[in-house]
Amino acid sequence: MSLHAPTWPGMFLTAALLLGGCTQDASTPESGQEAASNTLEKLRAEADRVKKGGAASARPRQEPEKESRLAGLAAEMGDTGPSKLRLPAPNDTVHVDTVAMKLTGLQSSHSVKGNSGKTGLGLTTEDLFLRVELVTQNVGKVPAPLSLDGAWLTDAKGQTYALARDAQAVAGTRPLPTTWAPEQRTEVVLMFELPPEAVQDEGLALVVKGAGGDVRIPLR
Repeated sequence: MSLHAPTWPGMFLTAALLLGGCTQDASTPESGQEAASNTLEKLRAEADRVKKGGAASARPRQEPEKESRLAGLAAEMGDTGPSKLRLPAPNDTVHVDTVAMKLTGLQSSHSVKGNSGKTGLGLTTEDLFLRVELVTQNVGKVPAPLSLDGAWLTDAKGQTYALARDAQAVAGTRPLPTTWAPEQRTEVVLMFELPPEAVQDEGLALVVKGAGGDVRIPLR
């Protein structure tokens, strides 16, 4: 995984040191939103330190071939952009408790860039980032608590893929909603990192944990 930050001097080195990989271990005591916030705060603090004359933090050594591949993938991303994937048919609305969810978009790419020009951050992986877009609405008459931070993907073989914390912080919906007011309609983006063959797996599905149990939303 490689990070690129064209608008912050020295941030390529710093971001690689701080983030290391594109996903965080599920055993971390921090929540996804807290971890994402802490990561970005560290990046901004390092950028300010470098601007004031401090030396950039050393970057962990990587194999030249891998580094070259990641640079090539990032350059290719700049030319072609993400690939839009077909939506499953049928693409039915699914209910997680009283929150109705419908898949509206799927995109895969080797690189992602921040939604905000203030950060100028990007991530590149040898696998693929999968961007899952949903429209949601609470169809109940009372507020509906629901955490999407623990959503995951599963394929036909039972392999699971947790939310890609760093990609979510850079290019996803921030912060993820935790409560839907009655009739509240919200568009949500979830970011995952998985092998290319898993993206094309016909059994690939998004799993969301509700109060009534796990709910599967087919993606292929």
